[in-house]
Amino acid sequence: MKPQSLFSFSLLILFFHSKTFAQSPAAAPVQAPPVAPVKAPPAPPAQSPSGVQVAASPGPLDVVKILGKASHFTVFVRLLKSTQVDRELFLQLNNTNNGATIFAPSDGAFSGLKGGTLNSLTDGDKIELVKFHIVPTFISTSQFQTVSNPVRTLAGAGNRFALNVTTAGNLVNITTGLTNTTISGTVYTDSRLAIYQVDRVLLPLDMFTPKPPSPAPSPAPAPEKPTKAPIVESPVAPKDLSGAVSLIVYDYLLFEHFAVGLVTAMVSL
Repeated sequence: MKPQSLFSFSLLILFFHSKTFAQSPAAAPVQAPPVAPVKAPPAPPAQSPSGVQVAASPGPLDVVKILGKASHFTVFVRLLKSTQVDRELFLQLNNTNNGATIFAPSDGAFSGLKGGTLNSLTDGDKIELVKFHIVPTFISTSQFQTVSNPVRTLAGAGNRFALNVTTAGNLVNITTGLTNTTISGTVYTDSRLAIYQVDRVLLPLDMFTPKPPSPAPSPAPAPEKPTKAPIVESPVAPKDLSGAVSLIVYDYLLFEHFAVGLVTAMVSL
């Protein structure tokens, strides 16, 4: 092949190569792989007002057994047994048509009390404290909206044991004048017995309010000086002068007889 032809052939190949390169699309820029957005950690679920419930079991209703299955009411169970209120509840729930509603303080509620609070109570005070947490009628969660205040408990009613219940949405608030708390869960419920968990011990206002000091006794009045009784002269019995008069008369007669005798003797001389 002639050099001129070889040169022309080379130019032709270069021409086609340049044209092909010019027509090919530009390479796309390399992109970083997409980054997944960082999600915020899910918020903890709000505490359900129903809590963990103890399932109903066949047999008689026993509050102590129900609270024992819940496992975090050991102090309240001990108080129920020591005060024998558990027996009263057992008879009421199984031998009568009366129901009951119990506001059961958790062990954490009792640990929040001032140290020595329970030990400072008398046996009678402990009975009243336990009964203050028990309503002698069944109250469902929906019935709290229409309950009448103050709510009567087994401890009584009135200013000494005032317990008031109010609702705000799903929250049930309980106040005693010293304690303000809410129902944090349902431990047990059926058609006759309801047990609700509270996280503070319900303290009756009358029992835990310091009593005013008793007034000092007024000094006893000074004893009055004895007054002298007026001297009353006893009546003097009149003297019996009859003897003296008789003696005088006798003496007069004797003298007269002597005088007559004397005169007679003188005459005879």
